Amino acid sequence: MKHDIHTVKRAMNGDAASFEELLFKEEKMLYYKALSYVGKKEDALDVIQETACNAFLSIGQLRNPEYFSTWLFRILIRECYRLLKKREQIIPYEENELLRRLESKQDKEIESFHLSEALSKLNSSYQTSIILFYYHDLSIQDISEVMEKPIGTIKTYLYRAKKKLKRELERSYQLNEKIT
Repeated sequence: MKHDIHTVKRAMNGDAASFEELLFKEEKMLYYKALSYVGKKEDALDVIQETACNAFLSIGQLRNPEYFSTWLFRILIRECYRLLKKREQIIPYEENELLRRLESKQDKEIESFHLSEALSKLNSSYQTSIILFYYHDLSIQDISEVMEKPIGTIKTYLYRAKKKLKRELERSYQLNEKIT
């Protein structure tokens, strides 16, 4: 999401109201991203709270105001990993709830279920790259910064993830055709 550079600069200079305004603009995306990582509403809200606190304390360190969203999501992802590490669990993927809310038609819900199921079979790096690229519309460069991986690695993740998703979806549809 593009933010007003002046608002970001005011927040960087310690203006709490500007920072709050920026957070409100990112609120939904933060919640859905956190939920997709941690799987529970309560944990997602905890992660967002920690993210907001850490971001507020370190906003002075933001180098490029135009990358505020990327910087904020990087903090969020680190907090998600920190929580999951604390729980000593792998990253669950609860995309069904998110997709059900976004999709209104029943046919799309069925397709979303298949997509969600296929996504859940990917490893966490592939999941993260797909989610950031397709659901959050981040560029490969931004994903590279968020995941702290080289651009080439992100391109490989996306390529392999799409290949695996295609295979899984084709297999899923073939099974459904046999059942009906």
